[in-house]
Amino acid sequence: MPILVVGSVALDTVETPFARRESILGGAASYFSTAASLYDQVNLVAIVGSDFPHEHLDYWRSRRVDLTGLQIQEGKTFHWTGRYHMDMNTRDTLDTQLGVYGDFHPVVPQSYLTSQLVFLANILPDLQLEVLDQAPSARLTVLDTMELWIITAREKLTEVIKRSDVLLMSEEEVRQYTGLSSTLAGVRQLFTLGLKYIIVKLGSYGALLFGADGTYFSAPSYPLEEVIDPTGAGDAFAGGFLGYLSTVEPLANGIYDPDDLKRAVVHGNITGSFACSDFSIGGLHNLTMDDIATRYKELVACSHFDPNWQSSRR
Repeated sequence: MPILVVGSVALDTVETPFARRESILGGAASYFSTAASLYDQVNLVAIVGSDFPHEHLDYWRSRRVDLTGLQIQEGKTFHWTGRYHMDMNTRDTLDTQLGVYGDFHPVVPQSYLTSQLVFLANILPDLQLEVLDQAPSARLTVLDTMELWIITAREKLTEVIKRSDVLLMSEEEVRQYTGLSSTLAGVRQLFTLGLKYIIVKLGSYGALLFGADGTYFSAPSYPLEEVIDPTGAGDAFAGGFLGYLSTVEPLANGIYDPDDLKRAVVHGNITGSFACSDFSIGGLHNLTMDDIATRYKELVACSHFDPNWQSSRR
């Protein structure tokens, strides 16, 4: 089941306490497309400049990423420069150069209109609304956002949330948007906007799945001995999550079997863990479903516990 994604494709300069890489492939749609294309075809809507390396386009074509919706315009590709702190959970944006992205308006090609799954990656809410207007028949719409839009475009963001089925937010973003210190209370408030599911991202601690039907699931992260570059981990998570859902049938429009949703969140945690293992999409570049299966089994083994709360031993 093809997945439509709209988001940024960028060239990043990333600095960690241990290394620095310049003009590497970045952007939310880049990480999402690379991860999700493991599972099914991805229909990409984005923009790049004439300076964008063709090697990245060739790679995506080899990975079931349709580039019909990728606009290539004369000028510079969006460029982000960031520096991570020692704990790798916090970072500073040092420079942002929008380039051709500054005048971007997404155009969904006719051939993409059959996409039943839509991922609105972390971009300006106005642009997300433009995509929703062009894809009214989507079966499931997943929305990602960030602190900047909560502060500067709250009204438009709320509009997008009301038109989405699944919301991805970090724990801090839930608090910031709702003004509530309790994550659970914040999630309950968000459900009043009409969402079917909310996934609260906990970074290196995993993710929480909440359903309007009462579904609750806590998915552990995959333990990593070393994190090289966490940029794009959340977008790779979304790629694994929606990628897995593209392989199963929903029970009804936008409603999935709770077990399928739980598996999807675990797949997301796994693809996110691979994204952290190298700069750019290096950790996802040669990833296979066998690699996913291996980590899935390891997570099952380390997170399973006996349903009997009392020991049988005396």
